[in-house]
Amino acid sequence: MRNTGLKIRMAIVGTILFAFYSVAIAAAWFFFGQNQTILAIAIVGSVVLVGVQYKVGKWMALRSVGAEDMDEQEFPRIHRRVESLSRDMGIKKPTLKVANMGVPNAFAVGRKGNGTVVVSRELIDILEHEELDGVLAHELSHIANRDVVTMQLGQGIASIVGIVAQYIVLFSGDNDLADFFLAIVVGNLVQFLVTLFVLAISRYREYVADADARRAIGTGEPLARALEKISQGNEQAAQQQRQRTSRGRGRRQRGQRNDDGLDQQVSALCISSPDTSVLQKLVSTHPPTEKRIQRLRS
Repeated sequence: MRNTGLKIRMAIVGTILFAFYSVAIAAAWFFFGQNQTILAIAIVGSVVLVGVQYKVGKWMALRSVGAEDMDEQEFPRIHRRVESLSRDMGIKKPTLKVANMGVPNAFAVGRKGNGTVVVSRELIDILEHEELDGVLAHELSHIANRDVVTMQLGQGIASIVGIVAQYIVLFSGDNDLADFFLAIVVGNLVQFLVTLFVLAISRYREYVADADARRAIGTGEPLARALEKISQGNEQAAQQQRQRTSRGRGRRQRGQRNDDGLDQQVSALCISSPDTSVLQKLVSTHPPTEKRIQRLRS
């Protein structure tokens, strides 16, 4: 991780998240019994929770898009370029998978040394070779910088803090139905507050991955063009989805399922996320595409 700005932001956000985590553990110890057994259970349980979320999250992301191993004979150039870029970035070549996502996009999961990059067939169809190189370098940067692991850790801490807040509200009251609903509201609000810090660093990490990709391929223009095409493809897919939704209301009322596109979790992992409103931008994992393009071309 060579980016000084990222290191500073990670230090600040990491300190804040650690403070949230410490408060949650201390609160669990104080409210649920001041003994070492309770403290050990809280710490071990939180570590297990994060680990399970990481493993399950990776499996669900791949499964949700129907990712399949990318045949090296069918896509020889992609394999060669990923191998070359991985070598330049100092990481092991990740597993490559291809999927029919319905939109042009790509995402990376896993950690450094055991990563997976998924590319949609729609993306391969619309991008030129250099543009696809930019996307691949961007995803490899996420693996090299351990972005997926870091974000999963942050989300895990947010979940832990939210759960502890729920139990504190529930067991510090009369433990009745009103306390139950209040605990849910408080837990969700606390988890949302912590998640805001995680999302802020996630957006900055996209800028870093773009910069790493520009450095890896020698220019930012191909990735900028790729982002433009991906944005246009996502918008077209969204328009088609709205049309299908409008036409399919009657069918859904009769119990038929309507395809809503990419899973929210997968959308957060992808190279581009179609968030447009002020609230969406606040809770988005990605910065505005136009700003990323502007930075790549500056």
